[in-house]
Amino acid sequence: MASTSSTSSDKTRGLLRELGLRDAVAIVAGTVIGSGIFLVPNSVANQLPSFAAVLLVWLVGGLLSLFGALALGELGAAFPGAGGLYVYLRQAYGRPTGFLYGWGLLTLIHSGSIATLAVGFRIYLAQIVPLTVVEQKAAGIACVLVLTGANCLGVRSGKGVQNIFTLAKLAGLALMIGLLFFGGHVRMLHASFWPKPATGFHLASFGIALIAVLWAYEGWHVVSFTAGEFKHSRRDLPRGLFYGTLVVAATYLLANVAYYCVLTPARIQQTQRVAATAVSSVSGGAAAFLISVLILVSIVGATNGMILTGPRVYYAMAEEGLFFEAFGKVSARFRAPVFAIVVQGVWAACLTLLGTFQELFTYVIFTAWIFYGLAVAGVIVLRIRRPELERPFRAPGYPWLPAMFTIAAIGITLSAVVSSPRHALFGIALILTGLPVYAFLLARGKGKPASIQMNRATK
Repeated sequence: MASTSSTSSDKTRGLLRELGLRDAVAIVAGTVIGSGIFLVPNSVANQLPSFAAVLLVWLVGGLLSLFGALALGELGAAFPGAGGLYVYLRQAYGRPTGFLYGWGLLTLIHSGSIATLAVGFRIYLAQIVPLTVVEQKAAGIACVLVLTGANCLGVRSGKGVQNIFTLAKLAGLALMIGLLFFGGHVRMLHASFWPKPATGFHLASFGIALIAVLWAYEGWHVVSFTAGEFKHSRRDLPRGLFYGTLVVAATYLLANVAYYCVLTPARIQQTQRVAATAVSSVSGGAAAFLISVLILVSIVGATNGMILTGPRVYYAMAEEGLFFEAFGKVSARFRAPVFAIVVQGVWAACLTLLGTFQELFTYVIFTAWIFYGLAVAGVIVLRIRRPELERPFRAPGYPWLPAMFTIAAIGITLSAVVSSPRHALFGIALILTGLPVYAFLLARGKGKPASIQMNRATK
């Protein structure tokens, strides 16, 4: 669907401006907090035996995510239209880079994240309800398709589901943390803070643990995709990124302190179900059931956040003529890019059948962090290339904080290549399949002038 400007499109037949600061925080916190805080502490403990090092790595992960969020806050305020990272990458590096990100988002990064969450959903559901392998796969697909249907009803429906599940998971986590603090002992923290003199700090182990922690922080950027649906995008998007990431970091730090109040480092190293083990140690075995329910609620909320946000990128690309027209069509009744939502949902459902949790996770992390690093570095690029650009919000700590995030992104990408070169090559190959698609769209004369997005962003 072609449109003359984003202003007329947004106000008449395009996206509905319905989101506020509370919704932004719910999207960030609700999307980031999935299953990571329940699973990652085991991986971290196996790399870092001391509680001091564990706290440090979660703090570093939170700070890096916060640095990235602040950088995107600057870009989001400068380019407040729909599309988020796609828009920022196109403005900083040109149309091909922006297109490849959007293509990679649909084919692997975003859809793969949804599929990864769906696989986690079916695993934890099977711990509550006995299911065959076929029934587990059907449950994962059903989770994706039901939430896809809810988001087809419009942004009001999508944000309603998101707000409810975010509130439920934060309340559940607060209850869990409070229970562990009440039943735990400060002496456990003291004993595990630095267990023995022989326990050293190894940079390589810290790096491996940091990769796992950053996976737990994955998803803070997706709220930028929905910038075109904010009532006051320039004000609320940067604030939502900051406050949402802050809520996540605080929750993660408190949860880890709570775990170490009741479990020794050795015990955490021995169990992958750290949350369930910790709660069971103070409240009995029945509490493990409640933790499984909490994890399911958390995963559903994260899945909905991904399903809500991704299609806005494909919509923005189609609006500029850099994607197939059908992705830019908005339902007159629900004011949502229904076709884009359905295609993403069906493809993500298919991906749940194509790999294990670990394989899907590896594909997503490697390809995603290439673009995260480029997007945050785009703050520096645009400050140099376009100093005259209006920036209602400026990232603090420039250029050091964006540079630190970019360096961390390079490290994560290189670590993924070294640890799993086959998965890395597959991810690169899949993204590069977008080049002939891009050439096809240009040959058809679909691409609009590069100035269109700038006009859309500043109106």
